[in-house]
Amino acid sequence: MRSSPESAGCALLRLLDRGAPVLAALLLLLIWELGCRLLDVPVYLLPPPSAIVEGALAVSPSSWGGHIWATLRVSLLGYALAVMIGIPLAVALANSRLLSRTLYPMLVVVQSTPIVAVAPIIVVVLGAGDAPRIVITFLITFFPIVVSTVTGLMSTPPELLELSRSLGASRWREIRNIQLPFAVPHIFSALRISITLAIIGAVVAEFVAAENGLGFFIAFSTSFFKVPQAFAALAILVTISLILFRLVAMIQKWWFPWSLPKS
Repeated sequence: MRSSPESAGCALLRLLDRGAPVLAALLLLLIWELGCRLLDVPVYLLPPPSAIVEGALAVSPSSWGGHIWATLRVSLLGYALAVMIGIPLAVALANSRLLSRTLYPMLVVVQSTPIVAVAPIIVVVLGAGDAPRIVITFLITFFPIVVSTVTGLMSTPPELLELSRSLGASRWREIRNIQLPFAVPHIFSALRISITLAIIGAVVAEFVAAENGLGFFIAFSTSFFKVPQAFAALAILVTISLILFRLVAMIQKWWFPWSLPKS
């Protein structure tokens, strides 16, 4: 008789724990809707969620699909380029003192340069098309991958490296079998952050020069005071970022489960 209420209470707590993010989001949307209606906020200043849904439905699915694909294509290409260049470069920096002293300050300078200020120059140099947008996305996502990977590689216990050298292991085998496994948690932390930055980079590039994409759609909608449609595009961007973030986390869980915290 005592165990039944206790088990029911535990089940209810687990259910609330899992559904807390959804309930919080629904509560926020409800407060947003009621606040806009009770305070009579103009739609062109802050549209309620119902107006945002209506604005989204006013755009054809084919138009949404074209804008989503344009942004997603640029984001993934820039992100993939950052991964393919960033991780090997981080391995080289972690294993070469001369290369680290030479290139690392230059990477910091590039990261410190405001991308919004450089984006028009990149567009002028590379011209129209996807190339400048991919480069802008690459520049935004590149630095976190390099820094986190270098940090993970440098966190390898030195006694393991000394043991591998005493056993005659090659330098490449030492990197592959010892350093990279220790760096996997750091690498995936950077990958999760960078995938959301890739969406930001694509949108920034579309603000500068684009004929399609969600960033272009937001700029176009706000110029004609179609604020609900701009909010709908923003909601889609947030959804894409969350899905990609979750996808990277699932890849780590499927392929590198041993790199996750035991808790």
